[in-house]
Amino acid sequence: MGKVYAYGRITTENQEKDIRTTMLEMQVPEEHIYIDIPQKNKKTFPQYAKLVRKLDKDDVLYISRLADLGGGYTEIKEQWRILTKEKKADIIVLEIPQLDTRKGKAQYGFLVADVVYSILDYVTDKDKNVRKSRQREGIAEAKQKGIKFGRPPKQMPGNFTQIYNRWVSKEITATEAADLCGVSRTMFYKKVGEIQKKMEWEQENFSK
Repeated sequence: MGKVYAYGRITTENQEKDIRTTMLEMQVPEEHIYIDIPQKNKKTFPQYAKLVRKLDKDDVLYISRLADLGGGYTEIKEQWRILTKEKKADIIVLEIPQLDTRKGKAQYGFLVADVVYSILDYVTDKDKNVRKSRQREGIAEAKQKGIKFGRPPKQMPGNFTQIYNRWVSKEITATEAADLCGVSRTMFYKKVGEIQKKMEWEQENFSK
């Protein structure tokens, strides 16, 4: 077995003493205990980064809970992969005694680590699907209520008809017409297309 480490993320400094006491009881050397206090609007964990750099194959890492590895299933899964697959370290999760990757390792290799990773992979996909489903339901409900998404269409100026007629008579170019309207050429052509379709419809229906 390699060296023994411990890691935890706390929300208040008062929790640090409890974690250190617990980890010392697990025979983790004081100098191998790493603790981060998450900072508001910051997603960096310097103590964790330092710990990962020190971890070697067959080292043992104690963590209080899976949530210490990340703020969501996706991040936890990725850190679990790094620790068990790349670093080839063993992890013991104190809040879930069954999560001890040393169990059965001699007979089955990284069986526990692989099972946990598969579960995290499944949960991550499930979580993404649930969020996407809720998002679609929310959008559908909003549309039913008449809520429109995206930027509101840019309004044409009051003298658009005059500008349009000048463009039709080739007094000005499409670029000049778009500039006078305060829109892009694409938007100008889109509006022109709408007018032309409207004119064609009127001719078909009122000429009968």
